[in-house]
Amino acid sequence: MKRKVRPLTLFYVLIAYVLFQLMWWGQLLIQAQPNKTSMVIGEFSVFVIILFWGAFSLKRLIQEEIALNRRQKNFLLSVTHELKSPLASIKLYLQTILKRDLDKEKQQGFIRNSLLDIERLDDLVENMLMATKIENNSYSYPKENFDLSEAVQQVVERHQNILQKRIVKSDITPDILIRGDRFTLLLVVSNLLENAVKYSAEGTEINIELFKKNNRVILKVNDQGVGIPDEEKPKIFDKFYRIGQEDTRKTKGTGLGLFIVKQVLDNHGATIKVRNNQPVGSEFEVTF
Repeated sequence: MKRKVRPLTLFYVLIAYVLFQLMWWGQLLIQAQPNKTSMVIGEFSVFVIILFWGAFSLKRLIQEEIALNRRQKNFLLSVTHELKSPLASIKLYLQTILKRDLDKEKQQGFIRNSLLDIERLDDLVENMLMATKIENNSYSYPKENFDLSEAVQQVVERHQNILQKRIVKSDITPDILIRGDRFTLLLVVSNLLENAVKYSAEGTEINIELFKKNNRVILKVNDQGVGIPDEEKPKIFDKFYRIGQEDTRKTKGTGLGLFIVKQVLDNHGATIKVRNNQPVGSEFEVTF
């Protein structure tokens, strides 16, 4: 089996070759013109500094590209799984309804479960479409005045039906009006809530708060999950980035949710902070 040469290995070999050639030609020049030794050493030193600075920058870019490529591959695997799971569930429910003589109550239960799976698919497709539009700068973010309190409450109620094994508690101050793109801001709330669910165990509590403080609108979502290590907090809003090692991670996801959250909030002039929840878990705070 033919082995591939790693990009960084080739990069290191190239740098070593350039340095060797510089030293070789520098030595030959000094031997030919000993009176220019100081000049050659000075020029060599400047060139080496520039070379190492450029090499370091190039190495970082190569590493980022390798990491992005790895995340993209993992994204494709995740999307395949995220699509296949609800589709298989819907297929099974419909086949059961067709093949068995079920009473009306069981049929309605299967149909409700199928609709919940369809909503999961709809959310996944919506995130992928929005991420593409954001990347292409093709979304215009149409702004309007709307009741954020009512909109957040709708998102919470919708997720209460989907997330039956988590306890979602809300404390929403009524009649908070805001100017922004209602569609994408609802996507922000939905993604923050779903993110809290992914990293929380069944039966744990998730809290969402919306209130005003010092003429600012603040949205908080906190969970009692596994938390986020400090070294990973700056990376979680990168596209395709997901917490943990790919070979040991058990949580579902595509790595698009928090990327969309950050991009939408940046467009609205809002900020988002992530901190540790007490005693366990994470807390996301959005300030408009």
